[in-house]
Amino acid sequence: MPQLDPSVTWLKPGQVAERAGVAVSTLHYYESIGLIRSRRTSGNRREYRRDTLRIIAFIRTAQRLGVSLEKIKEALDELPDAGLATKRDWARIARQWRDDLSQRIEELTALRDRFSNCIGCGCLSLTSCPYSNPGDILGRDGTGARRFP
Repeated sequence: MPQLDPSVTWLKPGQVAERAGVAVSTLHYYESIGLIRSRRTSGNRREYRRDTLRIIAFIRTAQRLGVSLEKIKEALDELPDAGLATKRDWARIARQWRDDLSQRIEELTALRDRFSNCIGCGCLSLTSCPYSNPGDILGRDGTGARRFP
């Protein structure tokens, strides 16, 4: 991948997509829901500011952590409209998400630990599983998921 000249501020969609590792259609989708912004050239072509690469990296990382696009948009809406987001801006978002991410880690750890005994058990039944639903106590509340949102 060729290096970008540091003086280049605006990038073509193909350049952004290649460097960010996403499809151009993903850029268009992110733009349509307000996660990133572009400008139009005199020939009506999109161009993205170079800092869009950092925003896309943030979006992709947050998604891998299980953060919804809605929450990602809320965080990005707090960034300055004009100029580049600063290290302080990104740190503020990290602080705001810390408790939520810690809770997710706890839930995933509990989920992993709870089902680790079931992997080889062979019962294949959440209805009668002595670990996850002894005596089908969850069935009393009706069908469907009860413990996991």
